[in-house]
Amino acid sequence: MSVALVSNAFLDENSAKIRSKPVPWEGYQRAGLVTSEELALIKKVDRQPRAKTESLLVSDGKTYALLYLRLLKKLRRVDTMQCILVLIADALLDHDERIPLFTRASQTDPELPYVPLLRTDVQDDFVQLKSAQILTMLLSFEATQLHHQYLQSFLNILSTMIQDSSFHKRDIAVQCLEALLARPEYRKAVWGIPGIIDGLVDSIRNKPGPQMSYQVGFCFWLLSFEKEVAEQINKKYDIIPLLITVAQAAVKEKVIRVIVATFRNFVTKAPSANLPAMLVAQLLPFIKNLSGRKWSDEDILEDVQFVKDELETNFQTLTTYDEYTSELASGHLSWTPVHESEDFWKENAAKLNDKDYEQLRILIRLLDDSNDPLVLAVAVHDIGRYVKHYDRGKKVVTDLGAKTRAMDLMRHSDSDVRYHALLSVQLLVSQSWIAA
Repeated sequence: MSVALVSNAFLDENSAKIRSKPVPWEGYQRAGLVTSEELALIKKVDRQPRAKTESLLVSDGKTYALLYLRLLKKLRRVDTMQCILVLIADALLDHDERIPLFTRASQTDPELPYVPLLRTDVQDDFVQLKSAQILTMLLSFEATQLHHQYLQSFLNILSTMIQDSSFHKRDIAVQCLEALLARPEYRKAVWGIPGIIDGLVDSIRNKPGPQMSYQVGFCFWLLSFEKEVAEQINKKYDIIPLLITVAQAAVKEKVIRVIVATFRNFVTKAPSANLPAMLVAQLLPFIKNLSGRKWSDEDILEDVQFVKDELETNFQTLTTYDEYTSELASGHLSWTPVHESEDFWKENAAKLNDKDYEQLRILIRLLDDSNDPLVLAVAVHDIGRYVKHYDRGKKVVTDLGAKTRAMDLMRHSDSDVRYHALLSVQLLVSQSWIAA
């Protein structure tokens, strides 16, 4: 990992300008903010050629690492902080071996190096982003796991950045997360910050370019090594159909590679949580298509074949009711054959009552929460099928509030929704009432 690998045009352009700006170091000394020894040291590197600065860092790197961090901690003027951050980043550029010079500053001051880099009271984009860039490099090489308090503070900063409207902030946040997630011990902590996952999902949902698609996909791939993530992420974020859409539209092989690798982890770590959802989202036809392509990277074909085999095996054992419940869980209802099959409803209507009406409640929740006319039309249709084929269906549906919602949908702007709502309400009204 090098500081250059967390890069961005905004940081590069501003860093070049900041290197040539004068800083009133003598004024800080007269104000008692900088000692004469610190002034002498900083003047030797201030606006000096890189070769001269490098020679000083080679001979006296520990002194300068401590100097930069102490100055960053006690000086609050934005332009001065910008200058110090550029000096730190320049010292680390292409010199990973210098990272311990900064991380070991805690032996002198327990707040160093992290507290000055985690300031949230400085409302300057460059300071925030440059600090995040440096923090990521330090954390990527820190021999021991970062103190929980500092890690949480940094992840909260990244959560804010990745949800910001600024492209530069989102770009740097994703790059930082790529680096942090490469360390397994940080993955659960990242998963524990909903804002980060929301930001990653939104980033990929908004159809970014190939590079951002790959980087976000890479973050999901790293997260998917965690069993807890693999078990929960699709249920919480509906990520499988989203990743399929991104892969289908991808023009870069690396985007498809990282998404298929993510699917492989989903299948390996949590098959029961993901295979039915993958089948409902029509991953199998897409995977079959991928298996027939030629790839420059053989790893893709291996992953494609693995996912294809698992999906085909699961498809053979999947009952129509499994298919239906998977579709319910995904929230993406469409006119698949089960909805209009009288045989299906005769055999399975009563199963919606299992576990305190768990599946029926999911169906009603879609009826209440969805804004998609297709989902509403299918859901209200299914309510009618349930009432028709389960003796006590009318009372159950009424008690759970779905009758009122179905009647409301008779006035929906979409004609298909109105039609199926009308049919279901007719069944609710005409069906004989059998008390529970």
